[in-house]
Amino acid sequence: MHRVFVYGSLKRAQPNYPLITDSSNGKAELLATATTVQKYPLVIATQYNIPFLLNLPGQGHRVHGELYRVDEKMLKYLDWFENIPTMYQRTVVELEINELADVVDEELSPGNITEASVYSTTTYQPDWPSLPAYQSYDSNADHGLKFVLREDRNWASARRC
Repeated sequence: MHRVFVYGSLKRAQPNYPLITDSSNGKAELLATATTVQKYPLVIATQYNIPFLLNLPGQGHRVHGELYRVDEKMLKYLDWFENIPTMYQRTVVELEINELADVVDEELSPGNITEASVYSTTTYQPDWPSLPAYQSYDSNADHGLKFVLREDRNWASARRC
């Protein structure tokens, strides 16, 4: 089993959350909410308003998200979904546990520090580090940058032709 920290569209109540709960993609259990120990820029970029965690430790904010335990099948699915290594890379970050979920994990308790994989990017446009950085991502927040689902991106591209 692997630990994965999600901070964007895969979180609960976000557009891609159904993908992490779909058992045909593998198994994922919510362990806790957590915050990165280091600061990172969490930005929303591209015409599709995708959240990106820029691999620039020490900049931005401590990022809030969710810690999951996933099986090998789900990890492979997430690697595919996150377009490893073109769009994102899977790196390890330290997290501070905020609130535990209902799943038992003896290693976790509020305030503890643990490690998990996160999908971050080192490949980005030069202006991305100057974009507004967020502590927490919500597609429906008042920033007005609503996430565009993959199936809607194809429709939007076709419409521009």
